[in-house]
Amino acid sequence: MNLENTQVQMRKGILEYCILHIIARGETYASDMLDELTSAKMIVVEGTLYPLLTRLKNSGLLEYKWVESKSGPPRKYYKLTPTGENFLHGLTETWNDLVHSTEMIRTKTVTI
Repeated sequence: MNLENTQVQMRKGILEYCILHIIARGETYASDMLDELTSAKMIVVEGTLYPLLTRLKNSGLLEYKWVESKSGPPRKYYKLTPTGENFLHGLTETWNDLVHSTEMIRTKTVTI
């Protein structure tokens, strides 16, 4: 079994949750999301991010608007829809439960 492959799969499993959290803070440009994810060591490339954003938009969790840029083409800024906010709330409850359960298992001592 390859440690690096497992680590990548763990990151992919929470990527959607992290992206929704970033967008929940306010309208966000994809490049800024990539920068934040990269600095948090959630290694992501554009080829991963853009299809995920499209899927989240098509699911009704995100919407976007085009904003003119002074230094190039217009930029697409994403924000959560009310449905997306509710979805993120549900994911946060699940995340908290998973963290709690994992810590219970991870820190249990063996009794003989």
